Amino acid sequence: MIMNMTTPPTDSSSNKLSKSPMRKRMIIMLASVGILMGLIIAFNVFKGIMIKKYIAGAGIPPQTVTSIQAESLLWQPQLTTVGNVRAFRGVELGTEVTGLVKEVFVKSGQEVKKGDLLIELSQDADRAQLQALQAQAELARVISERDKAQLAINAISKNAYDSSQADYKAKLAQVAQQTALVEKKNLRAPFSGKVGIVSINPGQYINTGEKLFTIQTVDPVYIDFTMAQTTSENIKVGQVVHVKAEGINQDFSGKITAISPKVDSNSRNIQIEALVTNANKKLLPGMFTNVKIESGEKVKYITIPNTSIAYNPYGAMVYVVKRAEEPTSDSAKDKGTADSAPKLVAQQILVTTGPTRGDQVAILTGLAVGDEVVTSGQLKLNTGTPLIINNSVIPANNINPTPQEK
Repeated sequence: MIMNMTTPPTDSSSNKLSKSPMRKRMIIMLASVGILMGLIIAFNVFKGIMIKKYIAGAGIPPQTVTSIQAESLLWQPQLTTVGNVRAFRGVELGTEVTGLVKEVFVKSGQEVKKGDLLIELSQDADRAQLQALQAQAELARVISERDKAQLAINAISKNAYDSSQADYKAKLAQVAQQTALVEKKNLRAPFSGKVGIVSINPGQYINTGEKLFTIQTVDPVYIDFTMAQTTSENIKVGQVVHVKAEGINQDFSGKITAISPKVDSNSRNIQIEALVTNANKKLLPGMFTNVKIESGEKVKYITIPNTSIAYNPYGAMVYVVKRAEEPTSDSAKDKGTADSAPKLVAQQILVTTGPTRGDQVAILTGLAVGDEVVTSGQLKLNTGTPLIINNSVIPANNINPTPQEK
């Protein structure tokens, strides 16, 4: 009898059978994830392409700017520097003698005339001495006249008459000396001007040479300034100067009155003096000023506002308004619509700038008369950017701008 015996499956074969379905599921899952990621990537790429096509079709959005036409204007060549205001006449007043203040006849800030009495010192003792000397001088005069009469009849010698004459003259000199001393006790204005701060009071004792207060003549005033020696040929006596002081909303004008005959060996500058009218007396001695000197004949420059200038690593530039090409796209032609390129676009141009005056700048190269230049809104522009011109509010373009208070 033959028995049919089968071999039971081993553990390794059973493991292989159990792992096979799991591997299939893993492969299916990975394939699904890969397909899903591929679809997502393809969708994003497709979306980016469509967005680019839309933007390209829509074009760059126009930017609103202001503009002005470049024009040729006359410029007066000028040399600029800084200076200081000096009074036409100015002095710190003091007395030649010591004494007690009897009366003060002036107040701080008062306008005085030449010869006005400002301060009187006590002078009673000096006047008494003057009267005594005057009496002695009168006696000497009488004696001198009497001796002259006696000399005529040979009653006295010529030597006695000469002595009386000399004594009389000496007494007159003493009177004059004492009169001058008394006058020194009266402090008078040496010239017309404006008095500074007066801090002297009656009863105060003052010493010889003590500074009491200042008096200044400030109409006109001198402006002291220096220029480099390289400009010496362009500076002449009589040239017009324009002066502006910080904090004063006014221009002052005058003329050069003197040029130093030597150059400073340290700074290589020339000292110059100008006389400037100051009718309203706003310029005060010691003020710091900006000075402009008219030099040479007037010249013409292409002129635009300062706000038109922009800067890049290559130098100064401006944006000029250009008219774009009118032809439309083929699709627009087929549709018969007005879907054309913008009529006005920006074009970047490098320029060479020259001198400035107020809100204006001169252009030496890069622009022509009549070019329409963008004056505000340049930061959002590139070459080819469409433009909308709106000049309802335009930047300042004044030769002599003045601060405006709100």
